[in-house]
Amino acid sequence: MPLPALQRGKACLRCRKRKMRCDGVKPTCQQCVRAKKPDLCQYDDGKTKTKTQMLRENIERLEQRIRELEDPDYVPPVVSLQYPQFHRRSESDSSSSTDSPDSTVFSTPHSPFPPSANRISLGLVVAGSPQESWVQFHMSPSPTPSDACQMSQQPSAEFAQMLVDTFAPHRHQCLLGLHMGRLRDSFAKPLSEQHHPVLTNAIFLWACYLSRPAPLSEHEYHFLSRTLEALSDGLQRSQYILDVIQASCLLSLYFLSNGRAIEGSCHATTAASLTVQCGLHGVMTGQTTFESSGAFSPYRLDQPKDAIEQGERILTFWQVFIIDRCWSAILQKPVIIPDGPEGCLSVIMPWPQGMKEYELGQINGYQLFSTASSYLEDGASRLGDSFSPTTLRIKASVLFQQAHHLASRWEQRRRLNHTDYLSTTENYVGLTLPNTFSDEFQALEQAISRFLSSQVPIHQLDSAMPEDRQACITSYTLANVAMVILNYSLGDADPAAYEKCLRAARCCVSLVEYIPETEYEFLDPILGPCWSFVVDALVRDLYTIEASWPLVSSADVRHEIGTMLYAMNNLGKRFPSVAYSLSKVHKRLTGI
Repeated sequence: MPLPALQRGKACLRCRKRKMRCDGVKPTCQQCVRAKKPDLCQYDDGKTKTKTQMLRENIERLEQRIRELEDPDYVPPVVSLQYPQFHRRSESDSSSSTDSPDSTVFSTPHSPFPPSANRISLGLVVAGSPQESWVQFHMSPSPTPSDACQMSQQPSAEFAQMLVDTFAPHRHQCLLGLHMGRLRDSFAKPLSEQHHPVLTNAIFLWACYLSRPAPLSEHEYHFLSRTLEALSDGLQRSQYILDVIQASCLLSLYFLSNGRAIEGSCHATTAASLTVQCGLHGVMTGQTTFESSGAFSPYRLDQPKDAIEQGERILTFWQVFIIDRCWSAILQKPVIIPDGPEGCLSVIMPWPQGMKEYELGQINGYQLFSTASSYLEDGASRLGDSFSPTTLRIKASVLFQQAHHLASRWEQRRRLNHTDYLSTTENYVGLTLPNTFSDEFQALEQAISRFLSSQVPIHQLDSAMPEDRQACITSYTLANVAMVILNYSLGDADPAAYEKCLRAARCCVSLVEYIPETEYEFLDPILGPCWSFVVDALVRDLYTIEASWPLVSSADVRHEIGTMLYAMNNLGKRFPSVAYSLSKVHKRLTGI
């Protein structure tokens, strides 16, 4: 005799999920008894919480307590952002997740992910500080090779296209040299012809990050976890080494722009090391490294299929090079890509070009670069005459890193009062400097001046295209900040160095005035720490005016500081790392 039909909503959650006829007997229905799953037989009458609901709430309380114990300054979130369906979802999702390998923890009716792709719990929180867009999360365990099948799970083609469209206008912020047309087309191809998930998920991560605080940002932690999981699988597949390098760059900039310096530094080092190991720095020679009988090189670059693929490799190398030079200086760590002709480690690479030129099959001839020494020994002659935005960024990055390197050497030797400073007769800024250091200092200063004098005048930036203007502002700022760094410490005792430092800082203030309000979200994250150097120089000048010449007005320098704080505040809305620098500046200004 068939069971009588139950009133709608009276069946247990497991039977609802499996679409089986339930007799509604409590505490355990016959279907669950026969399946030997009495613990999964739960009823949701809308009045009381189920076991799973109570368990989730307990987990949330424990996670918040852990954050409070780890960070004494942690402020409990006022608002907890989760999927809209989280509290409406039937408990059948969780109950069936343990008895069916094909089920999902979150099976929302409009989810952009295919089944079984959404196996992580999102916990985005909003705080009331400048880091209100910060994502609080707990990392999931690293996957094993058996998880590779899950890594192939990607969003639907339609959702992937939407994410790429969101990311594309910002790709220059990440320096990503990828043919966007081919990337879009790849989502309709078989998995074997697509990019590795480590790269696509990294792009999707940035799309969600850039969309803050829009609803799309709710998927940010999901794609971060997917990218980190896929990284392990990508490292085991040498044919995807270029995808791994590009993804590592995206991860590095993501963490650095969020103020997570250690993780950002780790991924930047990974990208640079893999670049050298696979021979990408000598991509035009068709060889990777010198091999001996005992050499072990797991990564090999096959010959590119066409000029576009070759162009992507060239652009990827320069992406890694710029990150290595700029952020190594900020993070105070040595560069990974060698800085000079060192046999198999020499950089043999054409200057970067636009993707349209690669589409036409146009690739410049390769050159042997010795980067910093190219500036210091032969001026601009060995650096060619390329003036593309990316090329200017490369040259400015070299100047920036070299200035930081020299300034660090000077500071270290001055603190140690090394005997080398007492062994020469040349006197400089109150201390005797080695002749070699003085020569390097002057050569670099001249190189910075040459670079700045060869650029488009600042007043012409108004007529430039937005992307070109943003690139020029970054290059100009890096070069001027290089001059600030080079002269800052020397300026304490040398009026000429003090004036050079202040003049370069004021050039950066002038650049800020050419940034429209709508373009801050498209600026390079490196500008945050660069502007901090500028503010340091201006604040020192303010201290000097207030202390030495009380009758001299400090209105101008205060206005300049206000301009830079305004710019940093706008940039901090996109990149939380800037908020940390901004808070330090405010502390310095307290009491002035």
